[in-house]
Amino acid sequence: MTALAIGYVLITTATGRESKVLEQMRELPEVGEVHQLFGQYDMIARVETADYDRMCDIILGKIRTIQGITGTRTLICASFKRV
Repeated sequence: MTALAIGYVLITTATGRESKVLEQMRELPEVGEVHQLFGQYDMIARVETADYDRMCDIILGKIRTIQGITGTRTLICASFKRV
């Protein structure tokens, strides 16, 4: 898939649910990478979709509905045309 919209999702999970959330995140075809973190967030995922509407659908409908995820923060990558 040629990704036109790329975003990084910072994920907070319930204590003890990290491995289950990680497994489910890895099953999503739109998630190119997912890594566990130390610090304020428990995971970071790279999401690639055809457009921003589809990204919204994936984050709200698939990622945020995973049992054990307690919060997300999404960083949308910007693409600038150079003149």
